[in-house]
Amino acid sequence: MSWANYAILGLAAGNTVQIRPRGHSMTGKVNDGALVTLEPVLFETLEVGDIVLVRCKGNVFLHLIKAVDRERFLIGNNRGGINGWVRKNAVYGKATRVE
Repeated sequence: MSWANYAILGLAAGNTVQIRPRGHSMTGKVNDGALVTLEPVLFETLEVGDIVLVRCKGNVFLHLIKAVDRERFLIGNNRGGINGWVRKNAVYGKATRVE
């Protein structure tokens, strides 16, 4: 089971989880290997600029909310890339701390 699946299961159980994502698409917001604290989502509080753990087109990302349209969220990275629109059930957790 991948780190993402463990995080998703923990968040679904109502727990706060910590991950160390790898990659450079979020550099400037989340640097490679940074410790990220995620909390379960309160959908009504999500807004543009939030960093979320999300499933989009079959992949799990720690990316940004770029736009909100009622219960849909446009997901993208910090380098201008756009992943696409997701519904609220695809958002698993929100980053509350990046170290």
